[in-house]
Amino acid sequence: MDSVQLQELMRGKLEGMPTKARRVIEYLLSNMREAAFRSIGEVADDLSVSKAQLVRVARILGFDGYSDLKEALQQAILEKINPATMLARVMDDQESLPNVIYKTEHANLDDTWSQLPPGSLDAFCSLVREARNIHCLGWGISSLVTEHLFMRLRVMGLAALSMRRGSLTLLEQARSVGEGDLIVVCELPSYVVEVTETVELARKKGAKVVAIVDSPAAPLCRFSDLNFFISAASPTFGSSIVGPLFLTHILTSVLAVHMGDRAHTALEEQAQFLHDERIFHPVFGLKY
Repeated sequence: MDSVQLQELMRGKLEGMPTKARRVIEYLLSNMREAAFRSIGEVADDLSVSKAQLVRVARILGFDGYSDLKEALQQAILEKINPATMLARVMDDQESLPNVIYKTEHANLDDTWSQLPPGSLDAFCSLVREARNIHCLGWGISSLVTEHLFMRLRVMGLAALSMRRGSLTLLEQARSVGEGDLIVVCELPSYVVEVTETVELARKKGAKVVAIVDSPAAPLCRFSDLNFFISAASPTFGSSIVGPLFLTHILTSVLAVHMGDRAHTALEEQAQFLHDERIFHPVFGLKY
């Protein structure tokens, strides 16, 4: 059963349902990803209903129990982000693909901007400025986002470290994380077990955690001190990084202003480096 069929099934059962059951199905329709990856207890608590109520709704929908409904939700979500499925969907669509991408990325920027909570930028700046070391953690496409963050932080003279899978696993790298450190982690679907375990270990060792994720359902949100939610929709590939990169641009720019003279001095030093004609062609001018 794909996501469209599952949604049609749930909408078809809404008519004439008791209030609590209707509220459960409306929640599932609006929060498919969250429901797919959260426990029955967490969903029940959010809705202020019993676990038994969730089981009853699952049976109304034709499933043997809530675990079967949850599995159907997970399969529907995975089908939606499968690159091969996404490409096939676009090939069947008559609209111009570049136009679809253009509109999707504009929506990603707008959605990412609208999800910035009041005070979150100041909270981020405080965590960074108080940190002993800042570990920028990412896996796969998400590592492109954290590499951008790492580069910006280092240019501002901060003790930033890039954590990405290479000769050492992420868990091995996390052994050096400790009290007073900050981990800034980006995680886009599919969620990686080792990333979650690494963040959990760092938290146990006393580090603070900032998460850049597409959904509260991301497993690492259980261990984060501050969350930034971004939109990463893409018509062809699993996730777009336009929204996350936009967010890191905002975060580092606001941070530079918060740092004041310290950031100004670091950027002046960087400007001097850019005059090194052994590396850069002077004819193109100074730009960073």
